[in-house]
Amino acid sequence: MTRVLIADDDDVVRDVVRRYLERDGLEVSTAHDGTEALRLLGSQRIDVAVLDVMMPGPDGLSLCRSLRQRGDRSGYGMPVILLTALGEEDDRIAGLEAGADDYLTKPFSPRELALRVRSVLRRSPTAAGVLPMDLNAGELTVSTASRTVTVAGRPVSLTNREFDLLLFFLTHADAVFTREDLLKQVWHWDFGDLSTVTVHVKRLRSKLGDRHRVQTVWGRGYMWTSEAASSGRPNADN
Repeated sequence: MTRVLIADDDDVVRDVVRRYLERDGLEVSTAHDGTEALRLLGSQRIDVAVLDVMMPGPDGLSLCRSLRQRGDRSGYGMPVILLTALGEEDDRIAGLEAGADDYLTKPFSPRELALRVRSVLRRSPTAAGVLPMDLNAGELTVSTASRTVTVAGRPVSLTNREFDLLLFFLTHADAVFTREDLLKQVWHWDFGDLSTVTVHVKRLRSKLGDRHRVQTVWGRGYMWTSEAASSGRPNADN
């Protein structure tokens, strides 16, 4: 059964969220601070981690960064949702840059969190319907079966959202998509913070290096080109 970790120092938040998720048929482990969350992450099979940014001990941002820096697939493959009382755009971007798949600003609806958990689970490596095939773009190879990426034979570790974004680009090459389009097609959100897309595109470009083909089409959005761009690739940082 799918297990979700809820790490938050607020007893009420933990209890309410736990009951909502258990009602959805999910198993739930809870932690009252970052130290307990770290112990559970190391001792249990966790499918989704919901982490409070402001909890004592290693906070949610630190734990998320730690997971993404792991050498194994468990840290990169585990969806992470951050809970934050901070509503400023810079704080939200910091969470996304730490490797979070999603975030919610407190106060939030427990039902919305449950829906967000379901959303990231659908996009996780164990989600059904993934075709066993490889996609190639020059020296870039993407396996949809194992959800792995290599560049010139070198493994590149992507988070679930980064992988989903890359896969979407590869299967829709030479088409321009606005950030709103990508939010709907990749995140399956009808509305949300558009900086989420901006940060993930930036991270994807950084990890793929000069093998990426994501172009910014000014005033419109982003496009993955089917042919490698010139060495003086424009618009690489937007």
